[in-house]
Amino acid sequence: MENITTVGIDIAKNVFQLHRIDKGGKVVLQKRIPRGKLAEFMDNFPPCLVGMEACSTSNYWPLNFQSFSHRVKLMSPQYVKPYVKPIRMMGVMPKQSVKQ
Repeated sequence: MENITTVGIDIAKNVFQLHRIDKGGKVVLQKRIPRGKLAEFMDNFPPCLVGMEACSTSNYWPLNFQSFSHRVKLMSPQYVKPYVKPIRMMGVMPKQSVKQ
């Protein structure tokens, strides 16, 4: 798990979709996590870059993740929308969206 450098999180009401990639940009794992277990999961995860959409809960989750030593980058919804279908359908995390 130490080679995972970036985690993309799709925020929803009850279940979050995590998409993890390694240094080479290869998909390492995709996982669905219930809202109540997300903070515990990220606390047990090695520090990395976390990319997520800026939304109404984007004030709460980044503060939680930063307290676990993660770096958080928020993306405007207008830049996230074009990637929603490829991520869910093909399992592809666009490199440029989080690493900007």
